[in-house]
Amino acid sequence: MGARPSIREQMQRVREEAIVAAVNRLLATKGYDAMTVDEVAAEAGLAKASLYKLFPSKEDLAGAAMVGVLDRALAFVDGLRAQAVEAAQSGQPVRALDQLKAVTRWAMQTQLEGEMPTLPAQNSSLSASLQSNDEYMDRLIALSNRLSIWITEAQTGGQLNPALPGELVLYTLFARACDPVVAMLKESGQYTHAQILDWVTSTTFDGMALR
Repeated sequence: MGARPSIREQMQRVREEAIVAAVNRLLATKGYDAMTVDEVAAEAGLAKASLYKLFPSKEDLAGAAMVGVLDRALAFVDGLRAQAVEAAQSGQPVRALDQLKAVTRWAMQTQLEGEMPTLPAQNSSLSASLQSNDEYMDRLIALSNRLSIWITEAQTGGQLNPALPGELVLYTLFARACDPVVAMLKESGQYTHAQILDWVTSTTFDGMALR
């Protein structure tokens, strides 16, 4: 049993959480390029000097937000896995395809709630920073591995087209987390979140052709 964190350590953790939450909100609403460190400090209610002590660069701020969202994604996926084990034990196995659909809906729901960081598709300094961020890469690999198991199961079980490369399916699911279609449907104000989730999940897994 480890020692309890000191008051100073607890205060630092609270500050870090406030900063990461602020970064997350700004990345979700403005995107990485438009976000400034000044805005993050103001949103978190901290002096910029205090912020720089914890996160020396804008890339570090974005990395912390991405680690946070990957932690949430992994927790959601692990919850699904635990539920699947219980269901299998009671004789009601859960299809791998349904697991993938649930993760996809969670990612889009997180975006609809303004909690999904939006990063540029290509940004050399940020991309290099994320690829050298061990916490980010460890979580990204862990999430990819978990989803890839379900993708393989869905393909071998005839629920997904086995001719499609697993990578293509994985990247398609990742893309739903920051899908502009979701944002555009939300901004139109004409549809409920449930409708948007149903429609984009349907087009992702079933296509748009009349069956």
